[in-house]
Amino acid sequence: KTDKYLLKALVDSVLAQTYSNWELCLSDGSGADSPIRSILEEYQKKDPRIKVVFNEKQLQISDNTNAAIGIATGNYIAFADHDDTLAEEAFYQMAKEISQHPEAELIYSDEDKLDMDGKALFDPHFKPDFNPDLLTSVNYICHLFIIRQDLLKQVGGFRQEFDGAQDYDFIFRCTEAAKRVYHIPKVLYHWRCHQNSTASNPRD
Repeated sequence: KTDKYLLKALVDSVLAQTYSNWELCLSDGSGADSPIRSILEEYQKKDPRIKVVFNEKQLQISDNTNAAIGIATGNYIAFADHDDTLAEEAFYQMAKEISQHPEAELIYSDEDKLDMDGKALFDPHFKPDFNPDLLTSVNYICHLFIIRQDLLKQVGGFRQEFDGAQDYDFIFRCTEAAKRVYHIPKVLYHWRCHQNSTASNPRD
């Protein structure tokens, strides 16, 4: 039951990608009375690369994410939240990294924050290359994060008992199992956040 304009911003940012060999897998966990069903159906008709699974009952975040994973057919899977957006070159940069490092199992990029109006980018997060010690104290990897399909099948999907910290749990399991983790030092993900919120400035 996300705000429609936020959902449209996400999907439109995928449609605007300069790299075109992708599929967008969406799971509508709003339940049988979903207020966004018509929007999702419109996007499905607009572009065959957009796939949607509609759920009769409401789903929490881990189960909803797993439902989307279940319809994905690509060799790699990237994760995005319903109210965030991607840089236009995000998929191109990921595909380029995979082409240069076909052994890559996990890839992540830098990110920044996007205001609620979608007009201002701020607080860029320039991350280090893979640092397992740092990861034990903070989920610095976060977005944009992609995983090779065979590794995802090995570690399993998101676990409902960790809802609220499901990304952190998932990334821990992935990095523990992976032999090759790569970092792209480019801001490819825009995380929507109010500039004055605690999330963007924890000192307030």
